[in-house]
Amino acid sequence: MTTELLMLTLSVVLGFVHITVSAIATTAQYGSRWNLSARDASMPPLGPLAGRLQRASHNFLETFPLFAVAVLIADATNRHDSMAVWGSQIYFYARLIYLPIYTVGIPAVRTVVWSVSTLGIVMVLLALF
Repeated sequence: MTTELLMLTLSVVLGFVHITVSAIATTAQYGSRWNLSARDASMPPLGPLAGRLQRASHNFLETFPLFAVAVLIADATNRHDSMAVWGSQIYFYARLIYLPIYTVGIPAVRTVVWSVSTLGIVMVLLALF
């Protein structure tokens, strides 16, 4: 397995972590009955922790498809230079630290880490040309 595909695989695992911790925090606030329901009723806004975890999860799910497609194109076209390798690693590790940074509520650092993860995607894309 190439480094890029390993980072993609680890990112899939990280996506499950995002979804799981967000669901746990949301269920802790709204209760098991809400979780098992059709969720048609309006609920009050999530508290700070559950809200941050939900927003972090949504943010991950916005960037992950772009990363996945870029890595898969690089793999399909056999573009495995240092730009693709570093870009995939930068994306994964930035997204890995993004979750705890967002969870504890460090806004400026969170934005920098998001920008670094985006740079990782751009690096993988640049390796295609």
